[in-house]
Amino acid sequence: MDSFNFKNSTRIIFGKDSFKDVGKYIKPHSSKILLHYEGELIKKLGIYDTVINSLKENNINFVELSGVVPNPRLSLVEKGIDICIDNNIDFILAVGGGSVIDSSKAIALGTPYVGDVWNFFTGKDEPTSSLKVGVVLTIPGAGSEMSESSIITKEEDSTKAVCDTEFNIPEFAILDPQVCYSIPAKLMCCGIADILSHLMERYFSPSKNVELSDSLIEGAMRTIINLGPKYLENPKDYNTCAEIMWTATVAHNGMIACGRVADWSSHRIEHEISALYDLNHGAGMAVIFPAWLKYVKKLNPEKIQRFSKNVFQCEDGIEALENFFRSLGLATTLKELNIPNENFNFMAKKALGNRETMGSYVQLNAKDITNILDIAMEGNI
Repeated sequence: MDSFNFKNSTRIIFGKDSFKDVGKYIKPHSSKILLHYEGELIKKLGIYDTVINSLKENNINFVELSGVVPNPRLSLVEKGIDICIDNNIDFILAVGGGSVIDSSKAIALGTPYVGDVWNFFTGKDEPTSSLKVGVVLTIPGAGSEMSESSIITKEEDSTKAVCDTEFNIPEFAILDPQVCYSIPAKLMCCGIADILSHLMERYFSPSKNVELSDSLIEGAMRTIINLGPKYLENPKDYNTCAEIMWTATVAHNGMIACGRVADWSSHRIEHEISALYDLNHGAGMAVIFPAWLKYVKKLNPEKIQRFSKNVFQCEDGIEALENFFRSLGLATTLKELNIPNENFNFMAKKALGNRETMGSYVQLNAKDITNILDIAMEGNI
């Protein structure tokens, strides 16, 4: 087991109608906030009016900023920073899924910072403070509601980058499984793929003597695989939605991976695809992770054999994984997503950044990444 330093202070408020009390949880921290959300979805879900009423009941003033899109944009983050500075705002409420939460975190980092917030995403500088962020989760999958990560896309050059810092950890997160009832099934299934990808990134690790976290991750993977068909059979089953929502949070809050090194190669590769083609991240992971597994199988097969046996109870866990994604109605090749191969070399270099290699389970260079993208094109080795 590797040494680790773990911190997570997010209060989780979980259950039916829990978001009705959001104002109560903000009140100890602020009386003037930025309300940040996607647009029409929270109004269709009925969450918007409920949140507004709770804010008013608790005498909390607010300024609204909507317009968050999948693969949240730096330009909107910069707009949010200006709003917070101009209005002396000291708290941000994110009402939405991973994109809204990541955008809120970036605004929170940039508001007290004298400089370009993008510096935090390129590694040119490190945060030393931030505004506090609270979350009302509407779409499970990304796990940002209890994580240290924020991922933002810079439009000018289609660069997608991550900032990991404990300042990103939300003050609280409100999770009501009932919001899942009105989410389009395709979006929920993309979220399920994202959950599984977070677990697999941590599972395929070179760290030894991690039996506890191996077993925890395997159990979480089996859980989400069992829940997928149940969700499709009855999208409004409270217990199924509750378990999906909680598994998403646990998969990305850091605790399940304590004492081990994660890989993250598949995520870095997919980030380049979604940055360039504006693809839903979970949909991209359903393509890239099986391709990555196919490529590294011969180089480091031991853990893949355990994955097959303990997660899917079969001989070929990679094939079973692809079949699971297909059962959710997700594509498993780039060809199905109409993504061409013309930018593979470019994406490989961008995924590496300034590094020669990336990954911990198997180290990949630019040629390796291009080979994985070639496999992802049609699913063949």
